Amino acid sequence: MIDQKFIDKLFEVKGKVALITGATGALGKAVATGYGAAGMKVFVTGRGEDKCKALCSELAAQGIECAYSTGDPAVEADVVKVVGDAVAAFGEINVLVTAAGYNHAQPIVEQDLAEWKKIMDSDVQGTWLFCKYVGKQMIEQGKGGKVVLVSSARSKMGMAGYTGYATAKAGIDLMAQSLACEWTAKYNINVNTINPTVFRSDLTEWMFDPESEVYKNFLRRLPIGRLGEPEDFVGPCLFLASSASDFMTGANVAVEGGYWAN
Repeated sequence: MIDQKFIDKLFEVKGKVALITGATGALGKAVATGYGAAGMKVFVTGRGEDKCKALCSELAAQGIECAYSTGDPAVEADVVKVVGDAVAAFGEINVLVTAAGYNHAQPIVEQDLAEWKKIMDSDVQGTWLFCKYVGKQMIEQGKGGKVVLVSSARSKMGMAGYTGYATAKAGIDLMAQSLACEWTAKYNINVNTINPTVFRSDLTEWMFDPESEVYKNFLRRLPIGRLGEPEDFVGPCLFLASSASDFMTGANVAVEGGYWAN
């Protein structure tokens, strides 16, 4: 029945515990801040102690309940530790966002195997490990959960120099779809991806010069008429963490300014 109570609860996430990987990056930080502002308890993780501690202090100064743990998302023992620390801090995990990742664009004949494996480890293995151990925790809790895997618009559209990154992100899309088949009906755990286009970060700031040919070329492919900002992904991630997305699982959510449409 659709009544005021139903509507009020649709986007209610207050009190939920979210674990966010890659939280010190531009997208992860924006999502952590947005989740915290919506009343969620935020557990952030990344490789760097100083960055994680600074982020947690910044969030706490805004009245957000926050804790952190450090580790490499591609190392199983580190992931086990981080998940355990999150449960120790907040008692449970209700939402997982995997925002950790890496890319090194390079022609295949110039890229050595170690670099390709680094992309796979950071993007695919790290995502798989957090899904494995957070998923196990959610199943044991018996309360369902929401999993949001950060993929890319590049997962479905190839590009020169992207045989590592595009392959990794396509794998994340299929990981979400496979986990949806594995978890949603049985355990009430929804698994979806968001698929961003280029957004502003320390690594991409150079692309935002409106006079550059790189910027002009991107705008030709983006019907929305601009490149992305980290804040653009807070709404979709809130939606995917809330009851409003209960009938969505295995979806690759296009948050790419219309890139796939063009």
